[in-house]
Amino acid sequence: MTRWLSADQQRIWRDWLTTSELLDHILNSELQASHGLSLGDYEILVRLSESPKRRIRMSELAEKVLISRSRLSHQIDRMQEAGLVDRKICDDDRRGQFAVLTDHGWKALVSAAHVHVSGVRNHFVDILTDAEYAALGRAVKKLAAYLDDGNETSKAK
Repeated sequence: MTRWLSADQQRIWRDWLTTSELLDHILNSELQASHGLSLGDYEILVRLSESPKRRIRMSELAEKVLISRSRLSHQIDRMQEAGLVDRKICDDDRRGQFAVLTDHGWKALVSAAHVHVSGVRNHFVDILTDAEYAALGRAVKKLAAYLDDGNETSKAK
């Protein structure tokens, strides 16, 4: 038997969806307009910049940025054409590939970072009080842990 959402639960769920879409659209638009990068490009550049030797296996990168390997491959192709990343064959596994941040990609990331961070601050962080932000942090951490665990965690209420 389906447990339907209450009116408040439905409103909050829809507000969450709308907010997520709007925030993604705004941050993406700001990066596109100022630096010609999509939010997805920026996320890949960040992940590569934070990795040892500024490289990650393609399969691991797909998991980290939550997209399919096929979609990542197309995005990396486009980013490679722009000189932001390179692909390198894995020495220990000739079938595997690394995505590698180029010097040009690093400069693009450093240049775009202030726009992204300002956008996150202006459209998200500074809108909430410290208490609201902390409560949101606890809530999304709980949701992420549940979803990342394959929905097998106990459903504490």
